[in-house]
Amino acid sequence: MKMKKYSEMTEAELRTEIGLLKEKARKAEQLGIINEFAVYERKAILASSFLLDPADFKAGEIYRVEGDPGVFFKVDYLKGVYAWGYRLGGHVEEEAIPIAMLVPAGEMF
Repeated sequence: MKMKKYSEMTEAELRTEIGLLKEKARKAEQLGIINEFAVYERKAILASSFLLDPADFKAGEIYRVEGDPGVFFKVDYLKGVYAWGYRLGGHVEEEAIPIAMLVPAGEMF
């Protein structure tokens, strides 16, 4: 059976997939398989990004990076469900992060 791309999944399918990925991540963490845990967690974040509207994220805005306290990200542009930009006060290299990791700077976790 061929796996569907996240972009082809319905909201219900995405929510089911996110639940499965989070469960796999939890099990990997319990077993101490940290690299596997990180992969599943990253996939869940990416799948979650497809539940959001990229139009809600604006170029030029600054966001908090969820799961990385005190880190801010300035969005230069969006491409699909990825925000491209720079971490403030960090590396000067442009990077892309899934929009599900971005929280408006004015909001608390």
